[in-house]
Amino acid sequence: MALTGECFCGEIQYRIEGTVKDARSCHCSRCRKAFSSQASSYALVEAGQFTWSQGEHLLSSYETHPGFGLQFCSLCGSTLCGTHNGAVHGVTLGCLNGNPNVEIGYHIYVASKAAWEVIPQGVTTYNEGAE
Repeated sequence: MALTGECFCGEIQYRIEGTVKDARSCHCSRCRKAFSSQASSYALVEAGQFTWSQGEHLLSSYETHPGFGLQFCSLCGSTLCGTHNGAVHGVTLGCLNGNPNVEIGYHIYVASKAAWEVIPQGVTTYNEGAE
């Protein structure tokens, strides 16, 4: 079954022919800014399973590190996906439509979380990236 997703204004839409995997939440200061939230919620997609179905011309890209970046809707500002060497490698969970049947498996960079955020008890956490 395919998954679909879209930005806040609906002008950019995508399709995933498969499932998302390895869902995580990152609490670093960069993700807080990029996602305008206490953390990111992000999952990986298999190469070749992701396609833009509408509005690809409206994408804006930002390279966060050499070879890695994020893509946003140039109209509404939604962070839609992460890229590696120009290809989509993961999607933001908040832009998926319906239930992607995935759970956040772990939380990373919790040592640099916002002072006002409380991490729930019992979740898998890493002070930096996943080990």
